[in-house]
Amino acid sequence: MGVALRDILEDYRQDVDPGTLRGAIAVDAFNALYQFLTIIRQPDGTPLMDGEGRITSHLSGLFFRNINFLESGMRPVYVFDGAPPDLKAETVAKRREVRDAAGERWKEALVRGDTEEAYRQARQSARIDDAIIASSERLLDLMGIPWCVAPSEGEAQAAYMAMQGDVSAAASQDYDALLFGAPSLVRNLTVSGKRRFRGRTVVVRPERIELAAVLNGLSLDREQLVEIAILVGTDFNPGIRGVGAKTALKIVGKGEFEKVLEEKAPEFDPEPVRSFFLNPPVSTDYRLEWGEADREGIIGMLCDEYAFSTGRVEAALEKIGVRSGQRTLDAWF
Repeated sequence: MGVALRDILEDYRQDVDPGTLRGAIAVDAFNALYQFLTIIRQPDGTPLMDGEGRITSHLSGLFFRNINFLESGMRPVYVFDGAPPDLKAETVAKRREVRDAAGERWKEALVRGDTEEAYRQARQSARIDDAIIASSERLLDLMGIPWCVAPSEGEAQAAYMAMQGDVSAAASQDYDALLFGAPSLVRNLTVSGKRRFRGRTVVVRPERIELAAVLNGLSLDREQLVEIAILVGTDFNPGIRGVGAKTALKIVGKGEFEKVLEEKAPEFDPEPVRSFFLNPPVSTDYRLEWGEADREGIIGMLCDEYAFSTGRVEAALEKIGVRSGQRTLDAWF
């Protein structure tokens, strides 16, 4: 879910043409997979499945979206979450409860024949399991797209890679990447295009937020931005009741962060959360090498194993020059 900083970041969100997002970008893998699993569903909320009942929504999103990326000249690298920090235990438990409850309401709505409610509840019940992770990593390997597993939070690892200059940006829906120090955050990358939202069609465009512009515009340093997030609430702490981003900005701007915490949450120690954002566990052991897409391997996996349309998969591969007697993807960069 991330941290609710939208109200103070509104002026720093810049729409970007997807075709201009070239070069290497680190994508928060779990964030992207949740988007695919949430959006790619039947009208009653049922995810895409093969004949054996295995979910394939994530594979459809991962394959066709990456084809678009590669065709436009972007080189994605996917960063998967490692073990969640102890600080996140309460958030993880609450999210599990929400998904479980939504799953039950989905079943009840299906029994009633309430398709609209079923779809809404189904979206909230999306979950990532070991099979989804393994099949995603396998497909990325076949597509010649690198991936790595972070020691902890994927967003922190993506931010580190961007700070090192190994990628041009971190891609995620959440603003946490800015707190972890990503110089550039790209949102809506995996969900851009036309989408149905509350009964109407909307166009979702990628947007970029530059950390330096945010800090300069708000007269903050990164530690102060983290303090604002702590007051609002993060995945690692509940925040102060009734304090939104704008109020938190005023509090931090006046130098009253510690004072407000002492008054409103005297038993809470902000240091572990602050330290985690400013110095998160990251790895330097990653390789950014993009290879050739394995045409036969991809068709074997998606079409033979998961019953994807052979015609659609072959047509998609041809967009990036992969056909019988295929060309290397390097020709596109």
